[in-house]
Amino acid sequence: MAIVVYTAFSFFSGPKGLSAYNQLLSEREQQWANIMELGNINDELEKSKNNLLYDHDTLLVHARQMGYAQEDERFIRIVGLGNIKSVPAISGNLYMVKSPDYLPEKIIKIVALCAGLLIFTFLFTLELIETKVR
Repeated sequence: MAIVVYTAFSFFSGPKGLSAYNQLLSEREQQWANIMELGNINDELEKSKNNLLYDHDTLLVHARQMGYAQEDERFIRIVGLGNIKSVPAISGNLYMVKSPDYLPEKIIKIVALCAGLLIFTFLFTLELIETKVR
């Protein structure tokens, strides 16, 4: 009987059991979603890079936002409006992988041993009661 208890606990909540497997599957789905988001960010950054490389007007606007000007330009500063700051590029979110929760092998063995001893004592006491009745 202890073997059955050990097998059941190992199968459902052990280190390689169904619970750990399902948690790993959900982690994998989150990682795939994160990869897709990073792919979208990469596409946007590629578009921005290509616009800056090949479109002269976009390059001028970006340079002006950073505070650069052409040689023949003058700036007029209006007090109270503040500086226009460029929005930094978003490079994604940090994703921390969680290790799956499971019952350690040692605890499973102890529970199986206790269950086996409990069933053994129960059957042994039944046998004693039966022998006293005869």
